[in-house]
Amino acid sequence: MSDAISLGVALKRFLEKSRIKHDIQSLQIEDHWAKIMGATIAKFTDKIEIRNGTLFIYTSVAPLKNELVFQKDLILQRVNESMGEQVVKEVVIA
Repeated sequence: MSDAISLGVALKRFLEKSRIKHDIQSLQIEDHWAKIMGATIAKFTDKIEIRNGTLFIYTSVAPLKNELVFQKDLILQRVNESMGEQVVKEVVIA
């Protein structure tokens, strides 16, 4: 019997233990942000990043910032659904 594993499984195990996992997740969220929150919100979002389970959303548009504060729970739910796992535990609007 062989102990061989597929390349996909090996890559997943590596990413789970690697520091670059969060960078990759941030890039995935950026790529899906317009689908997750809509084109208008995506257009006025300056930056999105994940650090230690916290999603930071940066925007310089005050009305959008206010709207996003009220939608934190929805954002958390949609991002985690989009990622297929609970990546985000908290949302910070900056």
